[in-house]
Amino acid sequence: MELGRRRALVTGGGRGIGRAVALRLARSGCGVAVTSRTRAEVEGVAEEVRGLGARGVAVVADVSRPDEVRRMFREAAGALGPLDILVNAAGVAPSALVHRTSDEAWRAAIDTNLSGSFYCLREALAGMLERGWGRVVNVASIAGKTGYPYVSAYAASKHGVLGLTKCAALEAAENGVTVNAVCPGYVDTPMTAASIARIVDKTGLAAADVRRRLEETSPQKRLFTSDEVAAVVVFLCGDEAGGINGQALNVDGGAAV
Repeated sequence: MELGRRRALVTGGGRGIGRAVALRLARSGCGVAVTSRTRAEVEGVAEEVRGLGARGVAVVADVSRPDEVRRMFREAAGALGPLDILVNAAGVAPSALVHRTSDEAWRAAIDTNLSGSFYCLREALAGMLERGWGRVVNVASIAGKTGYPYVSAYAASKHGVLGLTKCAALEAAENGVTVNAVCPGYVDTPMTAASIARIVDKTGLAAADVRRRLEETSPQKRLFTSDEVAAVVVFLCGDEAGGINGQALNVDGGAAV
């Protein structure tokens, strides 16, 4: 896939799925602005992007804050030019029983996963609609289609992301802009590793047993890779995917239908 004339912004780009997306976009020739809250991580990934021969820029920002999102878009567009692609990959995944979920954990999930996606989508759409071309891909989760114990805040935020995706897709449909979501199962990322550690701490189970239980949520009995998810994301960013709009594509081995 050739995206050499395109410019992308990837939130949560310092590690995990976001990093994999940024590097795959770079291999397609796309200029990439890599953003997250952690300077060392995004600067490292931006350097990797440049090492692949693409333009890469690091922007530190917290997507849960609309003022920082506006600044983030100004800096990214100032470095690369008008942005054609937005990938919302920033996310947090607190875990607790519903009646033990704190206000702070609830707000963190909603503010970052849902509100952050909204703020970025709102900022990106106007320019895309004006130019008559754009791709938005929201990294959601199969937890946005079903429920799991211990992740009520996360699942609620991802259900919201899917609703946001569908509404924006319909609004943009006649203007050359598509808005889609990708819904992974459990992916072998630092976020999942942190979730395993929390479960171990709360239950006393062995880490290997917890990982096995997560693997068993998929019919394929495994965790998925960031590159598998990134491949679907980048496909949705291309011209060939122009007819796919308002969809939520699963990368979960067949767990959610």
